[in-house]
Amino acid sequence: MKKLFFCAWLLIATGFSYAQTSGSPAEMFLSSLKKSRSKVVLADGNEAGSNIVAFTRDWQGNICHFLLTNKSSKPQRIKEVVVFDFNHGLPATTPVYGEAFQMLAQNGGTLGNPTDLGTYPDRKHYKIPEPEGLRTSYGMFTIQLADGERILLGSTSCNKFISRFSYDRTRMRISFDCEDIVLQPGQSWKLEEIMVTHGKDREKLYDEFTKAISQNHPRLQHDPAPNGWCSWYCFGPEVTAKNVDDNTDWIAKNLPAFQYIQLDDGYQPQMGDWLDEGNAFGGKTPDVLKQIRDKGLQPAIWVAPFIASPKSRVLKEHPDWFVKDEKGQPLSSDKIGFGGWRIGPWYVLDGTNPAVQQHLTEVFRTMHEKWGVTYFKLDANYWGSIHGGVHYDKNATRVEAYRKGMEAVMRGAGDAFLLGCNHPIWPSLGLIHGSRSSMDIDRSWHSFKSIGKENLLRGWQNGRLWWNDPDCLLLIDANSKDSVLADGKTITTGLIPENEFLFHAATIYASGGMVLSGDDLTKITPHRLAILRKLAKPTGVAARFENENFEVGKTLADGHTTYTLFNWDDKPAIRTIHLEKTSELVDHITGESLGKINGAWTVNLQGRSSRIIEVKEID
Repeated sequence: MKKLFFCAWLLIATGFSYAQTSGSPAEMFLSSLKKSRSKVVLADGNEAGSNIVAFTRDWQGNICHFLLTNKSSKPQRIKEVVVFDFNHGLPATTPVYGEAFQMLAQNGGTLGNPTDLGTYPDRKHYKIPEPEGLRTSYGMFTIQLADGERILLGSTSCNKFISRFSYDRTRMRISFDCEDIVLQPGQSWKLEEIMVTHGKDREKLYDEFTKAISQNHPRLQHDPAPNGWCSWYCFGPEVTAKNVDDNTDWIAKNLPAFQYIQLDDGYQPQMGDWLDEGNAFGGKTPDVLKQIRDKGLQPAIWVAPFIASPKSRVLKEHPDWFVKDEKGQPLSSDKIGFGGWRIGPWYVLDGTNPAVQQHLTEVFRTMHEKWGVTYFKLDANYWGSIHGGVHYDKNATRVEAYRKGMEAVMRGAGDAFLLGCNHPIWPSLGLIHGSRSSMDIDRSWHSFKSIGKENLLRGWQNGRLWWNDPDCLLLIDANSKDSVLADGKTITTGLIPENEFLFHAATIYASGGMVLSGDDLTKITPHRLAILRKLAKPTGVAARFENENFEVGKTLADGHTTYTLFNWDDKPAIRTIHLEKTSELVDHITGESLGKINGAWTVNLQGRSSRIIEVKEID
């Protein structure tokens, strides 16, 4: 009897019951989630009672809908709504992956030891507050269980609020930031939907998730995925009209398959004064763009629509257009987070202000209709959704401010391609044709490896939500020159080994997204030009991987199958392709036939290397 009593006490003390220990880990997690408590927190930090607000959770299949209603006779300022809060019951060593609020970060690691992926984390660099100090992902969050199951949690909409998935080694807290805006008596808010699903097939889960998102935010289509050239990684902000002209001439003669010529940052005198002439550019921007059109190519341009520098004309002439601080003055973004990477600190145009909306529409209409721009790279878009400021529309969230500003941009841009960069990921749903999927690239192995992983982690978004932009393809090194090896093969030598450049190129190929060269192509060697031609046309389809090790990816595009193999480590590693039918394998880069294979093909990859293998089935 004493032994039976002790066992019962032990079960209670350790928090377990028979019901809790039955079922798979995923099923137990979902059961805990659905039974968990919720709460509505007011601006003063107190929890609102049921006599003040009514909150409902309505499950329709694996998607939960939420409704918040003010039952009282007074306006209520709502800080946040916590829709689920529970002990997840999973080991602290469970691997996780989640999106950040803005593009330059991702979350990885484990429940107990989360890590920041990317250089500019939300919580550190942008100083976005995290609920109760818990590590937080935004928009979507996945959990990889020991039995091979995956749990996917994610918002299928983002119109007014941003969903937050906060966690530690024992707890999961899912909430919406309501930013202390007012819920009027009798007024109801429909919060964003959240999907909760699980399964062993990583790609099928993303198929299911993105299909649900498309019901609320249909993909903004602009097909096929663009390709072309960008001035930033060879000339930076010191770009001149001649630099652009020289590369346009070269591309028109040698690589006409490239569609767009993108003039990046450097043409404007100040951030925010996009239609003014810069002093250092050495030419009139409309004339440079016209020359691109005259050579049969499409003009593209870099614009950061929501920001302005301290010395900008737009800030001096229209201070009332900007997001305000608590004193009613234009908010300097360095006061609450990152102040900007060049000509800062930046101030933020308020997307809820009708005058700003008209201004944005006019700027982009001028560039599109008068300058002939057919592609806009929209950078620093995060600032359009900045936290901690006061908007013209006091009842708008920062998500709404951003979306209203972007809708104004879209009205002016017409049918031009819109690429989001350094943008808030989930608030951009349905508003952009392309999405940068990584931090800026540079010519180093560390960058090729880390940026490659960032891009492949977001490969599931390509073609489902938008075209991914894996950033520029770099093939030119300092002091590059072609060398002929003893076996007659040609390679390009330089400070960075050829295998590392080819690894970088393979990650871009596997992303399935946009392809833009970042090199001064007037200096490219014949060998590297041959490689560039092999990669110039995007597949439009991201490689599918079994897991986040990203060792063997399979791409099925236009009826053809290609495998991309990676060795991310310094030492050699074995990679294997399993074939269903007898096939001829061909190296995509060299065109070399690897023979007719039946069953499996194995290769020993040197460290820091890759292979792109075409499969040609034999009847």
